[in-house]
Amino acid sequence: MRIHILYKFVEGPWGGGNQFLKALRDYFREIGVYSESPEEAQVILFNSHHCLDEVFRAKKRYPNKILIHRVDGPISYVRGRDKIIDEIIFQFNELFADGTISQSSWSKAKNYETGMRKSPYEIIIMNASDPNIFNREGKRQFNNNKVKLVATSWSRNIRRGFDVYQYLDEHLDFYRYEMTFVGNSPIEFKNIRWIRPVPSREVASILKEHDIYIVASKNDPCSNSLIEALHCGLPAVARNDGGHSEIVGEAGAFFENEVGAIDAIEKVAQNYKYYQAQIDLTTLDEIGQKYYEFAQSIYGDYLSGIYRPKQISLSGTIGFRMKTMRWKALSKLLSLPEEVRPK
Repeated sequence: MRIHILYKFVEGPWGGGNQFLKALRDYFREIGVYSESPEEAQVILFNSHHCLDEVFRAKKRYPNKILIHRVDGPISYVRGRDKIIDEIIFQFNELFADGTISQSSWSKAKNYETGMRKSPYEIIIMNASDPNIFNREGKRQFNNNKVKLVATSWSRNIRRGFDVYQYLDEHLDFYRYEMTFVGNSPIEFKNIRWIRPVPSREVASILKEHDIYIVASKNDPCSNSLIEALHCGLPAVARNDGGHSEIVGEAGAFFENEVGAIDAIEKVAQNYKYYQAQIDLTTLDEIGQKYYEFAQSIYGDYLSGIYRPKQISLSGTIGFRMKTMRWKALSKLLSLPEEVRPK
């Protein structure tokens, strides 16, 4: 059985989903089960709301291929808007996906609360980072006299924790701490060192120069950035929200608000070796094997006649097309200056 990931990969610094899927593709290639084209694959893996038109065309052309949907979000929780994207994801999942992979228990539960229905086959599989890049080789030794903090974010959405980062920029004791932010930011920092987006290998090098990773994003289903930092040996200080607690486990401290973030930072700094020793993450090989075994279970049931892949219906096609047309029209409308939008 061979798998194709139907996704428009981007080289260089980009979002966490892109980075994880590249690592997963490399794993499938390494074990010899990856197909470079959907035509030669028995299973097609697709991601969230990306490339849905291409997935639909592949399903129409190859009706008996198994479609597996990697779902995150809900998008409206993560972004604070775009509920229509959730509606499209849920509808496409119900109509065409044979299996659904959630990235955390939190994400799965929230998607059900928001309107997603159960799939014939479901599983929760957390993400993992590329071990050739994100590892502890060259990790700096902890120095309690000057603790070095780091945060990263590709997205500049304010909900990615920038309320907390701005508070730390203004209130953190910079005689005791240093802090670096890597990525895109909607705010300017006064005391935090800001490094614009860099490729993954440079991100890993920067992480290893620091001691503690801070993640303050709201409603984040499964932060790839957090996973990357933990794999580099950094215990975490995390907002107690989304899927953070499922990733961090005992390897860090949690906070509820800006003031609590400083207390959590000090807690980890004072007990650094303990929290670092609690880092316990699933490897990319283990995650990749889970993906493959899940796909194999569906495909095996198809071959044995237990399961028949979902088929395209006229009503389903019309419903999907109408919703995507509405989404595209709304996106075009929102791209206009506010003063010229229809009231």
